[in-house]
Amino acid sequence: MKTVPNLQDNSSQSQVHLSPKSRWKILRQQKYLFLMMLPGLIWALIFAYTPMVGLYMSFVNYQPTLGSFWSTLFNSEFVGLEWFRYFFYNGDFWIVMRNTLASTLITLLFSFPMPILIAIAINEIKNMKFKKTVQTASYLPYFISWVIAANIIVTLLSSDGAVNGLLKFLGIVDESVLFLQHGPYFWWIVAIGNTWKDMGYSSIMYLAAISSINPELYEASKVDGANRFKQIRYITLPHLKPTIVILLILALGGILNAGFDQHFLLGNDLTREYSDVLSTYSFRYGIQNGMFSYASAVGMFSSVVAFIVVVIVNYTAKKLNGQSLF
Repeated sequence: MKTVPNLQDNSSQSQVHLSPKSRWKILRQQKYLFLMMLPGLIWALIFAYTPMVGLYMSFVNYQPTLGSFWSTLFNSEFVGLEWFRYFFYNGDFWIVMRNTLASTLITLLFSFPMPILIAIAINEIKNMKFKKTVQTASYLPYFISWVIAANIIVTLLSSDGAVNGLLKFLGIVDESVLFLQHGPYFWWIVAIGNTWKDMGYSSIMYLAAISSINPELYEASKVDGANRFKQIRYITLPHLKPTIVILLILALGGILNAGFDQHFLLGNDLTREYSDVLSTYSFRYGIQNGMFSYASAVGMFSSVVAFIVVVIVNYTAKKLNGQSLF
């Protein structure tokens, strides 16, 4: 069969350089559009950038008092990188990093390809009523809070839950497996839980990308004798490539963000050696133990690493595929 060419325009477009006078003219012409952006910019300034002043807490020995927060913060003893050294050289660093990386990478292994497969599968459904039903069913778990989702997972994995009942029925085990009391199982449980909860909602972006593909490409491929699998391989997947690259960059940027809710709700003292990640670790030391500066340093370390990873992955993707986030 003839391979259907990828008609997506990947050619580099020449950049248009506007003079300052032209920029001001465009600004005047589109002033109402910029005014509509103003509330979002103000929100980002107040809630996203102003709190970054609190990063100074990572470099001082902050102890809350009854006085003003800002006065207490800026009058605290400056200790430089002492909290970062304490984090790197104590025995918790390698355990927490291992748990965070293992949890995020296993989750990425499950959760990244699943939305792509779901979007392609939904797109192949011809019955519109059934198609909408499947879409709605796949989206619903995303809107369930992790409190409810964790209770569902705990119930399913309990000693008399559905999972153990199925394993006994199939003769795989003779006695109930205590999944949530064995640390090595924890990363896989969280990964599957994250995938189940987010895969339907994440597929929306891929469905939007699929809907933008020219239907004439599929018609031309049929004339060449391509079946549905070949159409997916030579038409659908190549057109999904830009979306896949962008979302992969964003996903890798959160490699140290294993998620607080699921680890806090599903973890316990028996699995802490495997369930303690950066977010739960900083919560325990910052909120429960009152070591606010130490928790702030841990959080800042996570953010800096995430930024560096995004820049590196974005640069690599741009060099290899010519597609990048920025």
